[in-house]
Amino acid sequence: MKLAVPKQTDQDETRVALTAQAVKKLVGMGVQVVVESDAGLAAHIDDEAYTKAGASVVHRDGEATKQVWAEADVVAVINPPSESQAAAMKSGSMLVGMLAPLANEALIRKLSENKVTAVSLEFIPRISRAQAMDVLSSQANIGGYKAVLLAADKCPKMFPMMITAAGTIAPAKVFVIGVGVAGLQAIATAKRLGAIVEAYDVRAVTKEQVLSLGARFVELPTAAQDDAATGGYAKEQTDEERQKQAELMAKHVTGADVVITTAAIFGKAPPLLVPADVVKDMREGAILVDMAADKAVGRGNCELTRPGEVTVTDNDVTIIGTLNLPGLVPGDASSVYANNVLNFLKEVMEDGQIKIDLTDEIQKGAVITHDGLLVNEMVKEKLES
Repeated sequence: MKLAVPKQTDQDETRVALTAQAVKKLVGMGVQVVVESDAGLAAHIDDEAYTKAGASVVHRDGEATKQVWAEADVVAVINPPSESQAAAMKSGSMLVGMLAPLANEALIRKLSENKVTAVSLEFIPRISRAQAMDVLSSQANIGGYKAVLLAADKCPKMFPMMITAAGTIAPAKVFVIGVGVAGLQAIATAKRLGAIVEAYDVRAVTKEQVLSLGARFVELPTAAQDDAATGGYAKEQTDEERQKQAELMAKHVTGADVVITTAAIFGKAPPLLVPADVVKDMREGAILVDMAADKAVGRGNCELTRPGEVTVTDNDVTIIGTLNLPGLVPGDASSVYANNVLNFLKEVMEDGQIKIDLTDEIQKGAVITHDGLLVNEMVKEKLES
């Protein structure tokens, strides 16, 4: 089996789908690995490291790049490829990555037309057996950590309390909205830096998790969601529920030195939780890091977020809408992502070949196209509606 690792060409992408360590394990399993030159350079993995791991390194140019895509049985990527790259893939091959199929209809149709098995790793169900393949969790964990560091760097206050000969410095107040993997890591990181941390989530089960990290859980008089009934994800609220929630959270947002928003609804636009009028009441010098920034929607959880940009409002609030936070920590982000890919490949490999079993819960969730058909029900419903 031949597996290809192309260089990511997105402007802000620094990660690579497979590290040299992951390649070495695949080679040990009998897989022939081909890596495009400089594929890991932004993640501080040079071509020599891949060669030592047993991979063949192919120089990047138009024809050679096309050949990499055309000859591979499996192609591992971070982000969705171009339609031309998808068109170059041979029938019966497999593409593995974060393909964002709900936002890339033309790409998905091209992969289906070419009879490519498209695996979108962010669709892997959040069950115990799939934890080692969960790219959403592995990348969100790093993103939550980095969000706090960006906020601390921009914040005019120090995070910890300090008692000095020149006086006492009060600790910074941090408010985290959304207590998923990213939110929990943001809470833990802010606490380690010495801040006073509050957090809120609509899911009832998160209160215990927040308290276990030494933060205060903000309880609002709104209906809490049953985490078990939503598969671990927050479900979409009604407009009325969102408005009520935003109103009740306003005093916590305006009282914080740093606000980190992480609230996302899988497959949907991020909920609007911090309206423009609330930002106007935030403290001068306050920082808001919007981890839900979404280019397709043109905002994130905050109404004033500009996805991909750092902006400062008239009342001196800095809003950070950086889109690829894990990409700011490319070494470790690539390492855990590569392990996710490797663990998925182990799940579907049998006797050196890929064997797709759509009765398996993990594969049923992650496989989007197979054998010329659109097989994922969520994607099928969206694209055929």
